[in-house]
Amino acid sequence: MVTITEIKKKAKAMGISNSRLEKEELVHAIQESEGNFPCYKTANDFCDQVECCWREDCLSEK
Repeated sequence: MVTITEIKKKAKAMGISNSRLEKEELVHAIQESEGNFPCYKTANDFCDQVECCWREDCLSEK
């Protein structure tokens, strides 16, 4: 599982302000910044984005 600390570090490195965002909102902001669809934690037991770095955490228990 990806920790909020790791996510905040990645967001900061990308220039994304993260002081008031929850984990899911922050991952969505990172996904959008990367030019991807902000889909973290929206899949229902299936995800076709096999290269996504959030995939394992995303598909874990919601």
